[in-house]
Amino acid sequence: MSPRSARLARLSRSVTFSACHRLHSKSLSDEENLKLFGKCNNPNGHGHNYKVVVTVRGEATNLPCASLQIDPVSGMVMNLADLKEYMQAAIMEPLDHKNLDKDVPYFSEVVSTTENVAVFIWDSLQKLLPQGILYKVEVHETEQNVVVYKGEETIVK
Repeated sequence: MSPRSARLARLSRSVTFSACHRLHSKSLSDEENLKLFGKCNNPNGHGHNYKVVVTVRGEATNLPCASLQIDPVSGMVMNLADLKEYMQAAIMEPLDHKNLDKDVPYFSEVVSTTENVAVFIWDSLQKLLPQGILYKVEVHETEQNVVVYKGEETIVK
């Protein structure tokens, strides 16, 4: 393959933020919440040092086959400085050192599970990044618990 041929690549960057939350659904009774969420339903909440890994892929082009590629001029999928700024705006500013349930309006009606944190981050990044470049958001709540979200649509039943 010549240097001019399209090459596909994915680029990942990670950040860590600290936040607290309480797993509690307004749709359930206090007893049901305690049974479902256990100690994570503590009325005073609990905290995590979340690690978030954001993966982007080569910017979309008008090429029919290799539509996601490394830029042939810069040699990059995306400038890391730009990705860092987008992640600062979409993740660190709204979430770091916050009570997710009280300080982030999105979680006033959505249970602040790691799954929903991943969706929040995906949606926030989608508003900032060039269209079609976001590939995956991984949220590590602990070393053992990781959620991977790729923006999949839900299945309507």
